[in-house]
Amino acid sequence: MGRFLPVGGQAVIEGVMMRSPGLVATAVRQPDGGIAIKTESFRSVTRRIPPLGWPVLRGAAVLVESMALGVEALSYAADKATEEAAPTPGPGPEGAPAKGNSMFASLALPLTVVVSLGLGFCVFFLLPLWLTGLFHLKGSLAFNLVDGVFRMAIFLLYIWGIGQWGEMQRVFEYHGAEHKTIHALEAGVELTPENAQQFSRFHPRCGTSFLLIVMLMSILIFVFLGRPVTWTDRLVRFMFIPVIAGLSFELIRLSARYNHVPIVAWLIRPGLDLQRLTTREPKLDQLEVAIAAMNAVWNDETARMVPDAALAAAAEGTP
Repeated sequence: MGRFLPVGGQAVIEGVMMRSPGLVATAVRQPDGGIAIKTESFRSVTRRIPPLGWPVLRGAAVLVESMALGVEALSYAADKATEEAAPTPGPGPEGAPAKGNSMFASLALPLTVVVSLGLGFCVFFLLPLWLTGLFHLKGSLAFNLVDGVFRMAIFLLYIWGIGQWGEMQRVFEYHGAEHKTIHALEAGVELTPENAQQFSRFHPRCGTSFLLIVMLMSILIFVFLGRPVTWTDRLVRFMFIPVIAGLSFELIRLSARYNHVPIVAWLIRPGLDLQRLTTREPKLDQLEVAIAAMNAVWNDETARMVPDAALAAAAEGTP
């Protein structure tokens, strides 16, 4: 059984973002074949604001934080993956970006996160409610079960749909490379593309599994909230979304820690199977990129920051 380590990541365009307790690194394969790496120090909001580190509360906080880090990593990867070999100077002095562009860049990240959350709310919350309302169901249980079925169907259709986009195939390959690299780290083997290739591309802490748990948890929680009639009822349901995310976060942490237990392995199987849609078998050069990102955030110093006895308690994020 491997160790449960506090490291997670995300696939990006032609690369991988990895995160440890103190660092975030994004490694990207450039057009000239080189690997560009951006490394930044990192201290989770759950450590900066202690109450946000409490069970359940930390789930919603880490989810929003992960979205922000992911959008920033995607932006960097998009720039590097399409960067010309000879960079052109920017419009400012000595190639520095103009003040207007810098101001726009500072607003782009929070705006993107807000828009993403808004679209997700409309597609995965309001749309299922509207579709369920067309059936004029009176019973609370029937209404919420149908609402949950619509939400799950929209989620699965979304996952399947983005997988049909040609450009996403390589992102899914990097997603597989990210998982294999994390498995290799947790197993304690030398991080080489050949070693990592031997591991599974499915990981119990994957964001895909997390979202599946969120969908199932929402059905359970919403049943207890009854059938929404007014907009106030809908608002109450919306206010429970952070609770659903928090409970789901705790469940996926537990499942990753005890996935060697037969009953837990059986329960997490649907989430692992769903990752067949969001991961692909990576090539050795893609594993090389994932390992470069991992090496940038996980070294002897990082390991000393998190003693063995505290590894499970310190784990944050999802691969």
